[in-house]
Amino acid sequence: MKNYDVIVVGGGHAGVEACLSCAKRGFSTLLITLNKKMISNMPCNPSIGGSAKGIVVREIDALGGYMGKAADAEYLQMKMLNTKKGPAVQCLRAQADKKRYPHNIQNHLYETENLDVLEDQVVDILHDENKVLGVKTLQNLDIFSKTVILATGTYMDSEILVGHSKVSGGPDGEKPAIGISDSLRRMGIKLYRLKTGTPQRIARESIDFSKTLIQYGNVEDEGFSYEDDKFIPLEDQIPCWLIYTTPETHKIIKDNLLESAMYSGLVKGVGPRYCPSIEDKIVRFSEKPRHQLFLEPESYDSNSIYLQGFSTSMPKEVQDKMVHSLPGLENAVILKYAYAIEYDAIETSEYDISLMIKKWPGLFIAGQICGTSGYEEAAGLGIMAGINAGNYILGLEPFVLKRDEAYIGVMIDDLINKGTKEPYRLLSSRAEFRLLLRHDNADLRLTEYGHKYGLISEERYAKFVKKTAELNSILNFLENTSVGKTSKVNEYLVSLGYEPLENGVKLKDILKRNNVEFSELKKYINLPENYDLEPYGEKQLSILVKYEGYIQNEKEEALKMRKLESILLPDNIDYLTVDGLRIEARQKLNIVKPKNIGQASRISGVNPADINSLILQLKKGLGRNEI
Repeated sequence: MKNYDVIVVGGGHAGVEACLSCAKRGFSTLLITLNKKMISNMPCNPSIGGSAKGIVVREIDALGGYMGKAADAEYLQMKMLNTKKGPAVQCLRAQADKKRYPHNIQNHLYETENLDVLEDQVVDILHDENKVLGVKTLQNLDIFSKTVILATGTYMDSEILVGHSKVSGGPDGEKPAIGISDSLRRMGIKLYRLKTGTPQRIARESIDFSKTLIQYGNVEDEGFSYEDDKFIPLEDQIPCWLIYTTPETHKIIKDNLLESAMYSGLVKGVGPRYCPSIEDKIVRFSEKPRHQLFLEPESYDSNSIYLQGFSTSMPKEVQDKMVHSLPGLENAVILKYAYAIEYDAIETSEYDISLMIKKWPGLFIAGQICGTSGYEEAAGLGIMAGINAGNYILGLEPFVLKRDEAYIGVMIDDLINKGTKEPYRLLSSRAEFRLLLRHDNADLRLTEYGHKYGLISEERYAKFVKKTAELNSILNFLENTSVGKTSKVNEYLVSLGYEPLENGVKLKDILKRNNVEFSELKKYINLPENYDLEPYGEKQLSILVKYEGYIQNEKEEALKMRKLESILLPDNIDYLTVDGLRIEARQKLNIVKPKNIGQASRISGVNPADINSLILQLKKGLGRNEI
């Protein structure tokens, strides 16, 4: 085998973005996967996007990643969520095609220069006393590289749990990854056990849809990628369906609670709080008479329907009763039973803000091995690990996204500073600057970075620069152009129920009014001759104008955080000896080793009084060697 710049272990959503980002920058890259046919597989929900997650997919695209393009090419239905709420929480969700989506990505990988794909199993990490050197595989190959990215998903020493049964196995009937966990432990890296699960798949022809509520898509002119302009008309999209659990469902689950792997004591790992099993929902929310479930098609090429919200680790015979208690599923045929899966992940204290293992230069991690949950979180971590592996090779500073720049930045910052004992899921509530991190403006936030690191083509970048200039130009036009009582704008305003204008009013102030949209307003004004802003840019324009005050407030708050982050902390501080800090703060600071005061302030267990004490010590000048 030849030597490589980068070896990526694992062909899931994290591994794909990691290897593509490295290969596109010209680094010789090897992707090692257990099964080539399962690259980018969707073992759980066949969807891309959702609350907060949809914004992450847009961020990946703005950085030059591929997930958004594949999702736009292979979806059954597209929805914009939270349309009755403000733009800070609106985001896309695609019902993806479980068969065609991975096939699309696999073809893209095989066409990518500088990228090889090997079907094998990594069993050991090669290293000397100071850094990683490559990997050893089950086929007894020693493959050397400058960096290694572990993106093992839920495969490391994974076990499938159903009822009282626990067997070694990976998702969707695949083999587990055996050997890497032991190798990492020998390297002094701490691991912990996590758990997730997946619900049943039902044969479509066995469902009585007359007892369900149909759920249509609502978007036909927009997708995840800023480069795509061809989408599926609403009439050609496939619907989903909504049902609810019944009193009988709850009784069956309560009567058989100890049969569940989760409640029998068989499960040792911690499961995702925001995606619990149905038995966990019924126990934790016992006051709720019912829980909503969605019937979601998995593929154009399959009769399989995903029963979203019904994840369980009950025995198969109990699952039969549970499923048949649901409306429309009285005669359902179960194609695949639900199961829980446990796997190894790496403690968040083991890696730094660049996703590199602190003790082992050159060893990066991405995806669920980091302690996260979800395809989108995994892909976001994958592209960041790939960029930083490349920067490591080139001797460049790590690429770090701030909390006011991207949800990806929020996620990594949370993992590093707050840690997690359960699979971490991104939520809009985790982002204090979510009005800055909108669905519409990921390109404005991140395209410059994607271009800087060679992931955005010159052609795409030129279009972005042109669009940005046009957006700024029309903003300036609206700010400096007034209209009065003789203007045609009055026709539009009266049609919306407003009184005609008496005096001159700036167009920008008119656009701030409720129900006034620029796409309509522009019909009544004389736009600059060179005006050429695309419809999507017009949506951005309306948001920027209507929410200008709120956006400015968040920018000011973000600036305060940036100032704290400009107060750097020396790397050699022994926080256990710093006066004025509580014991918990000393311990947490010593584990994380924050780079600046801003980061220190976000560490779980460090309070404002500790931060004040730390700043005071810095002002005294103690320490760049003595604190």
